[in-house]
Amino acid sequence: MDGQRHTIIGYGTLTAVWVALLLLTALTVGITRLELGGYRVLGALVVASLKGGLVIAFFMQMKSEGGLLRLFLLIAVVTLAIFIGFTFFDVLYR
Repeated sequence: MDGQRHTIIGYGTLTAVWVALLLLTALTVGITRLELGGYRVLGALVVASLKGGLVIAFFMQMKSEGGLLRLFLLIAVVTLAIFIGFTFFDVLYR
């Protein structure tokens, strides 16, 4: 198999992550129902980031990947965060 290593994640772990994703989705819905002003979007983005992190770590198996691939993922996420930040900056000062 070309020296590749494969990590097998158990059904229990995957089920726990799935339940966590469901709970975080319920939390997102709950946040949208609260009167938090401008913090509503921030709260929803934080929860969405947590959910994305769980999907990347477990379902995409990034937890078992090497450092170079993790670095490239970090660069992509930071670049995306900068673009989202510029978008909010633009909307705030129109």
